[in-house]
Amino acid sequence: MSAPVLTTLLVANRGEIACRVMRTAKALGLTTVAVHSATDRDARHSREADIRVDLGGSKAADSYLQIDKLIAAAKASGAQAIHPGYGFLSENAGFARAIEEAGLIFLGPPASAIDAMGSKSAAKALMETAGVPLVPGYHGEAQDLDTFRDACERIGYPVLLKATAGGGGKGMKVVEDVSQLAEALASAQREAQSSFGDSRMLVEKYLLKPRHVEIQVFADQHGNCLYLNERDCSIQRRHQKVVEEAPAPGLSAEQRRAMGEAAVRSAQAIGYVGAGTVEFLLDARGEFFFMEMNTRLQVEHPVTEAITGLDLVAWQIRAARGEALPMTQAEVPLIGHAIEVRLYAEDPGNDFLPATGRLALYRESTPGPGRRVDSGVEEGDEISPFYDPMLGKLIAWGEDREQARLRLLSMLDEFAIGGLKTNINFLRRIIGHPAFAAAELDTGFIPRYQEQLLPAPADLSDEFWLAAAQGFAQSQPSVSRADDMSSPWAINSGLRAGLPKEITLHLSCEGQDRALTLGDVSTAQLRGEQLLTEHNGVRRQHRAIRRGDALYLQWDGELRRVETYDPIAAVESSHSHQGGLTAPMNGSIVRVLVEAGQTVEAGAQLVVLEAMKMEHSIRAPHAGVIKALYCQEGEMVSEGSALVELEEA
Repeated sequence: MSAPVLTTLLVANRGEIACRVMRTAKALGLTTVAVHSATDRDARHSREADIRVDLGGSKAADSYLQIDKLIAAAKASGAQAIHPGYGFLSENAGFARAIEEAGLIFLGPPASAIDAMGSKSAAKALMETAGVPLVPGYHGEAQDLDTFRDACERIGYPVLLKATAGGGGKGMKVVEDVSQLAEALASAQREAQSSFGDSRMLVEKYLLKPRHVEIQVFADQHGNCLYLNERDCSIQRRHQKVVEEAPAPGLSAEQRRAMGEAAVRSAQAIGYVGAGTVEFLLDARGEFFFMEMNTRLQVEHPVTEAITGLDLVAWQIRAARGEALPMTQAEVPLIGHAIEVRLYAEDPGNDFLPATGRLALYRESTPGPGRRVDSGVEEGDEISPFYDPMLGKLIAWGEDREQARLRLLSMLDEFAIGGLKTNINFLRRIIGHPAFAAAELDTGFIPRYQEQLLPAPADLSDEFWLAAAQGFAQSQPSVSRADDMSSPWAINSGLRAGLPKEITLHLSCEGQDRALTLGDVSTAQLRGEQLLTEHNGVRRQHRAIRRGDALYLQWDGELRRVETYDPIAAVESSHSHQGGLTAPMNGSIVRVLVEAGQTVEAGAQLVVLEAMKMEHSIRAPHAGVIKALYCQEGEMVSEGSALVELEEA
């Protein structure tokens, strides 16, 4: 049988994974096709493709989850194959079947394998038959509240609700006791339906202090299958991975072989083809429990590529063409160590709420050996509320773990992002934490060290404010003598001919503000994008980048946004919001749980907002009476807009 023709590849996804897949496809000489929603018309993945097709709509349900539109786009563009990326329809057996029925190639496993392993419930049943250890749980078909209540009583609290068709932390809730079950189950089901088009749930015992270790497997169409070592993905928040590394620290060769061989047996049992990941929970005694199999390429696949020197997307393309695996298990490399962090548009200081807006500043780390950035954005791009908030990933490789860790810290220091909140400082604190450096890893890492990883805002020093004021003043656009930077007419200190030699600036930064008066003598000097300061005889350089009305100043390892403000307008604005509950981000109202005149207790759920495929509850900060409602279900709202007016009882 001759190999199928594959010259044009459509990527049925967006963001960094679409860019990453297209990068390899182009290197192999393929023509690339991007699909995009109306919101993503000018997104980076769309700009980088050879051909682009508009799916219309804004939400994923109206664009990236429309199977008929995706297949029509492939046929219209001349694509012979579709790569699903991850998320969206990547583990949807119906999508895989529709592609095959349309005479196209699906760069993933057979639909039958997705049916067997793509559902967490079906996968656990299969593993139970095969004798693989399972975490106690319920994976049945009945989905009513009473069934889950009985199962939770049998399993014992705390429990973990999970979407059977899900991943990435969507549709996943920890339930501490029975009083939380009904609300958590309903919310998880809505998230699962919104993200995957399938609301079915399972529940399992929530283990304490486990490690999350996963095995990368790969199979061809000839029955060959091998494992490409393992990854440790224990550093998580809300069950979503934040840091991943390969190999897993402290894992013995015997453990690696036992888990790897179990993963291969699992894949072969269902006739698997392509890239897949078998995920395990590893306890302190070295026992491992099957958790799930992801029948797709994983977000964290770059760390496996870094320690093996392989390109997994290239392997996917070759497997789709019918080629055999190019090596045996004994030949799989394991070279050095790699660590990856996920960069998100979110506010760690506000319960990690997703952030939307324009990337006013975006600078990636300097490329080089052992340094890789997979991103899906560029400076000037808009981050919308409709999709996952991940901007990209930073991957560092080293000859050993410590070299990789230090290299990653350097990359984080070089990154510069402005215009919206991100988790970059949070990532820096994790990678720099002594416990992480000592490889003391488990899924409770972030809650355990929350005070150090998410410190309360500290007062900014007088030294900072003075440097910020001088940097702000000197970075004002100069309209004269740009040809002679030594000229007094080319500087922006306090010198003004015929006017006082002082200027007063009202500056704000991270919720703090300060009024400063500058004269014509400066203790800091701005040279390009470096602000030179001197304090107690010590001279330092700080990155200082001006974007419009904001100065981004790197201070104490963090890039801080400094801008001017009107103190009178700020006071008036604070008075206008008294008693009002506002939207914390752009999003869609999915539930309104109260009505005008209703009395509520402190902590009561008032409104449920959906943004970036996650639900966020607006709760009463105190007991009171609902005075007015300013939103309704199905409505799109903007960050800061009033939702509920609550009058204190």
